[in-house]
Amino acid sequence: MDFEKIIQTNKQNIKNIIRLITKEENEDIEQEVYLKIWKNSDKYKEKGSIKSWISAIARNTSLDYLKSAYHRVFMNSESDEYVISGIKDKKDTPEKNVINLERQKKIIRAIDSLKPKFKEVIMLCEIEGYSYEQCAKKLRCPMGTVKSRIYNAKKELSIKLEDLL
Repeated sequence: MDFEKIIQTNKQNIKNIIRLITKEENEDIEQEVYLKIWKNSDKYKEKGSIKSWISAIARNTSLDYLKSAYHRVFMNSESDEYVISGIKDKKDTPEKNVINLERQKKIIRAIDSLKPKFKEVIMLCEIEGYSYEQCAKKLRCPMGTVKSRIYNAKKELSIKLEDLL
């Protein structure tokens, strides 16, 4: 496996997934994704596309980051000092970080509440970066069906997330 080629080919996709899920540019997560790709390269089976495999790693690593940040800030808050030390030093205020985290959780819950067929196309096209054509091949359905499901899923999400728009 040529890691340099893999990184160059998938770098923007990885950054987009991280930004979509965490709402921030995070080089630490990006580096962790590359490390996981390298460590698990022997586990990759050439049955699916490597882009899908890498996208899944980026998505799971980003979600793990959100879960750990939530856990540090909310679940282990024994004292104010601990909470303050658990919040990363960023341009955003701690209040804004909490609001963003709650926003992300609401979006994830909204996607999880979609009908399975809608959730599937949203995950493939919007999260994992599949084209409509790739999604149609993977799901073994016409591209028009994929477009229709994406449209209906986004329509449903816009209603569920109306207060965030």
